[in-house]
Amino acid sequence: MTPELYVLVLAALLQVLQMALMAVPANIELGTKKTLSPRDLHRLGGSLESQVSVRTARSIRAMNNHFEGLLLFAIAVMAVTLSAKSTYVTEACAWIYLVARIIYVPAYVFGWVPWRSIVWFAGFLSTVVILLSVLF
Repeated sequence: MTPELYVLVLAALLQVLQMALMAVPANIELGTKKTLSPRDLHRLGGSLESQVSVRTARSIRAMNNHFEGLLLFAIAVMAVTLSAKSTYVTEACAWIYLVARIIYVPAYVFGWVPWRSIVWFAGFLSTVVILLSVLF
């Protein structure tokens, strides 16, 4: 297993953790009647995110943001692994991505401005570097 694939697995486990960190307070705040429902907006009275605390809503957005970033990171890792172009640079970028995503969770939940965006950009840039390394 390449180091990048190892980091990808860790990033996926981080996503699982984020789901739990979002689900527990959301279930406490909303009750299982709403969270187990089919979530039809007209029955709920709006989105679930609009009915929870600011911090829980931020954890929902942070989790969704990681789903988006994880997809692009997974493509980068698969490309570098399948093309056998893993290098110290791509390995370092993979670790930077993971560390950035770990820091991003509290940065988003606690509203660290502008640090949240800077941390996000570090993870995004490291993913782009991995993608470009496959081409060049």
